[in-house]
Amino acid sequence: MNNSNSKTRLKPENSRRDFCKSTALVGAGILLPGLEMSAMANVFNDKKLKLAVIGCGGRGSGAANQALKADENIELVAMADAFQDQLDKSLLNLQKEFEGTKKVNIKDAHKYVGFDAYKKAIDQADVVILATPPGFRPYHFEYAVNAGKHVFMEKPVATDAPGIRKVLEMAKIAKEKKLNVVVGLQRHYQNNYLAIAEKIKQGDVGKIVSGQVYWNSGGVWVRPRQESQTELEYQMRNWYYFNWLCGDHILEQHIHNIDVANWFIGEYPISAQGMGGRLVRTGKDHGEIFDHHFVEFTYPSGAVIASQCRHQPGTWSKVGENFQGTKGSIDMNDAGAASIIGLDGEKLFDYRNRNDPNPYQVEHDRLFASIRNNEVISDAENGAKSTMTAIMGRMATYSGKVITWEDAMASEKLLMPSELTWDSTPPSVPGPDGMYSIPTPGVTEVLS
Repeated sequence: MNNSNSKTRLKPENSRRDFCKSTALVGAGILLPGLEMSAMANVFNDKKLKLAVIGCGGRGSGAANQALKADENIELVAMADAFQDQLDKSLLNLQKEFEGTKKVNIKDAHKYVGFDAYKKAIDQADVVILATPPGFRPYHFEYAVNAGKHVFMEKPVATDAPGIRKVLEMAKIAKEKKLNVVVGLQRHYQNNYLAIAEKIKQGDVGKIVSGQVYWNSGGVWVRPRQESQTELEYQMRNWYYFNWLCGDHILEQHIHNIDVANWFIGEYPISAQGMGGRLVRTGKDHGEIFDHHFVEFTYPSGAVIASQCRHQPGTWSKVGENFQGTKGSIDMNDAGAASIIGLDGEKLFDYRNRNDPNPYQVEHDRLFASIRNNEVISDAENGAKSTMTAIMGRMATYSGKVITWEDAMASEKLLMPSELTWDSTPPSVPGPDGMYSIPTPGVTEVLS
């Protein structure tokens, strides 16, 4: 894995009209028709599409399941993971799910294990699923695009600014090659969000001036350390708690809600400031990440979004978004509801889940339909910029300082190593007491 030194500096002052137009087209599944004849290499018509899965954990297995259901003539031909047991478990479950369909047809030689396994699996396929821990995503995306593959990649798409710059660089190349890239920010494929996005476009809410976005929950899994594990294997198995792999939960989970703010406002923020820490989830098995973050994102238009996420059992749980506009307010519900309330308190619009399709399935349906129909979905740029928004929020909570978009994008602080072997020492190691170093606001340097 070669680290890119590209220093693409992106300003968030995109015009609202251009932003809304592009995200609405992609989000609604309205694709880019009329490609040049050179794009015909990506058209498969009724030919069998070969699929490879890179990262065989829960999300990779789920995405593989959805991809195999998205198209009648698709075959899973290769899998790659750092761990043999994880690959074997995923394959067994997929074989049971698709027994008798001939959709899961993996030779022993095409089950790849190790840090370079992704290259061998990608080489076997037409379409690849990238679902390893996020720190690996820029390198895997780079290889897939250079190899001319269509891509579904999970969010977030990096854990540091150098990784973001690499993804943005490859996003341009993917467009030039007419490759489809779908990012797992599935709210862009979810009917209640699309309905509100259309109402915003029509001007029913007016200008959004403020909002609140939430991912407050009790937390996620912990995998106990095993005596036989090296430090690297332990961290790989518990990737959620280490920033080089995960980027903290403001990035790994809360990116969904932050992305909705960017989408609905039609801009990316110019600065962030906030606070966070560890109050409840403080053990040795909780690595180096915070258990709560609160960030204020300021946008070029003047809108300010209050962002909060926490992993604290027994506290108020909410996953969703609220926005206030000059004509009314928006209340989004992750379960499928949405409403707009006028300034006088009258309900102007109400959306309730009408047996809507699962957006996790829809994003794969749209991907494979686009491939078949000689169209292109290009989610990578927005996926990278929304990932960068969450990284900027983490920088603000870790440092206690105001972080600008320009400074965050230019950061050379590399969390994810460009190369790893099982003999490598991970970027973070515990002290003599078994505890990891925790970011300290006012002390921790986040930009370099």
